[in-house]
Amino acid sequence: MSGDKKWAIVTGGSRGLGFETAKGLIAAGIFVYIIGKDLERAKQSAAILGCEYRAVDVADSKKFREVLNEIIQSATGNGFGVLDILILSHGVMSEKMSKTLRTTDEEWRRTLSINLDSVFVAVNQLAPAMTEARTGRVIVYSACLGRMSGPGTHGGLAPYRISKAGVNAFVKNLSYETGLGARGFLVDAICPGHCRTDMGGADAPRSAQEGAETAVWLATREFDATKDKTGLLWEDRTVVDW
Repeated sequence: MSGDKKWAIVTGGSRGLGFETAKGLIAAGIFVYIIGKDLERAKQSAAILGCEYRAVDVADSKKFREVLNEIIQSATGNGFGVLDILILSHGVMSEKMSKTLRTTDEEWRRTLSINLDSVFVAVNQLAPAMTEARTGRVIVYSACLGRMSGPGTHGGLAPYRISKAGVNAFVKNLSYETGLGARGFLVDAICPGHCRTDMGGADAPRSAQEGAETAVWLATREFDATKDKTGLLWEDRTVVDW
């Protein structure tokens, strides 16, 4: 079934940015498993995309690991090798009034568990085999609201901003731990911009397809370790400051 065909896992793939990312990968000839929280929505999206699907709440670390392992076993049974591409596009926005001094324990934990903890879980579960094989690409959806420099990088939405800043630190640190691409393993973060999704709203200036384009490009680009760079934060195929 697989031959030399690459395969990918896309979290948050049942809607919005994740759906468009999966769609772009499939158009590039990559076999995709999407993960969504809601079973019926994941099933419906997979039927539209023509891909495999699984449903799990990524905030439940134990169940998330079990589903990831189930996908690996399924892919192995279908003749695929080590995972080629992992794109983590799931996420939640914190409440509008969630300033640092007003955020509850529950809101803090909800946002961090989904936006940051689950990123660790997925990478910790899947990337060791990728790095051992000296291949594979990990792309994590961050946000410009999580940057430590530039306009609009502070004030309000504290759990969301801090969770995305944590994602940026996670990606940067992991990239150095794994050789900055010299060993064949690539890891990057992206800012998709304000897109028309369930989270971004109907009045956002960018389409979900526009927001997903850089993730698809990073997942499929030709990479030359002597001149190309990884371990960075990207926006519209351009590196931006952390």
